[in-house]
Amino acid sequence: MNLSLLLAYMLAILLLLMTPGPVVALVTGTAARHGYRRAFATVVGTNAASLVLIALAALMLTGLVSLNPMSLQIAGLLGSLFIGVIAWRGLRAATNATAQRPATQGGLLKGFVVGISNPKDILFFAALFPQFIAITPHLRSSLMTLALVWMVFDFVVLAFYIITVKRWLPGSQQQRLEQVSMMILLLIALAGAFYNLRQLLPI
Repeated sequence: MNLSLLLAYMLAILLLLMTPGPVVALVTGTAARHGYRRAFATVVGTNAASLVLIALAALMLTGLVSLNPMSLQIAGLLGSLFIGVIAWRGLRAATNATAQRPATQGGLLKGFVVGISNPKDILFFAALFPQFIAITPHLRSSLMTLALVWMVFDFVVLAFYIITVKRWLPGSQQQRLEQVSMMILLLIALAGAFYNLRQLLPI
């Protein structure tokens, strides 16, 4: 096994996962409003999405799948719209102090959809992931190793965010964090929609 390449991969995914994005915003907002159980269910959904992206990257590496750039842009636009709806609903609930606490924010399905449409992850698995495939001489063992390392790091980093929110932020700050998380999620959705529209409809 190429240990130096594996360490480089670990560092790359750690930096990627620690950088705030739609997944982190959704998970922290869910943790602040609904607690551990629903936040970790959201993490399971985002992990499942990562496995799908890894499988697609593997199929592209073996030449079994060739994705049309336009299909990626359409999928990115639809994903951005879905993220925007989640963010808008979450922001409205978070800014209304008298609102009933809804059971619809976060969760397995929303975690999966946000994860599968996460621009950071799509870019990583399409462009950078293939650069680390030579950590072992065999494609299958390399894919299994890379996928396992990703899943462990992904879970640990998101669990760190959840525990930080629930243990070290007072209740009043958790509501503020939820508002900020949903605003970030909305801005990411708007930026993603604008970018994909520009690619689909060049001016």
